[in-house]
Amino acid sequence: MQRALIALAAIGIAFAGALPASAADKPTDPQIAHIAYTAGLIDIEAGKQAIDKAQNKDVRAVAQRMIGDHTAVNDQALALVKKLNVTPADNPTSQRLTKSAEETRTKLAGLDDAAFDKAYVDNEVAYHKTVNDALSKTLIPSAQNAELKALLEKGLSLFQAHQHHAEELAKQLQ
Repeated sequence: MQRALIALAAIGIAFAGALPASAADKPTDPQIAHIAYTAGLIDIEAGKQAIDKAQNKDVRAVAQRMIGDHTAVNDQALALVKKLNVTPADNPTSQRLTKSAEETRTKLAGLDDAAFDKAYVDNEVAYHKTVNDALSKTLIPSAQNAELKALLEKGLSLFQAHQHHAEELAKQLQ
């Protein structure tokens, strides 16, 4: 369990530490698109891992919801960048998120049964708190394109519901 908590902290640090420190360093729309898409992919991969390893049916249901919802939002994001003829720009935030997520998946892979279920759900709570905070405080305010901003706002509403659902499940698993 301690390893899972360290992984959760690493995700928060990776996301928060990778975001620009000042308004002058605000991410561009192509960077925002890449960050948001990467964050979605991370949760899709985490959900797939949970589908494979989780024992609790409610945990598996949350994982399936994460896969479905994040896939739908990422599909909308891809359609938008294609429509706008924008190429998402890889950036340090996306790279740190990816690295941290790989470390978390490796650590979760070493857990089984109830320990995995609890660590996965705790990770979902922490991850969504971090992503929602980044969306509301940095990515949405920095987005210049109205359609991108609207998609991020729609995603934030959905991901806040994910966080709430994961928090409720985390209480049940204690």
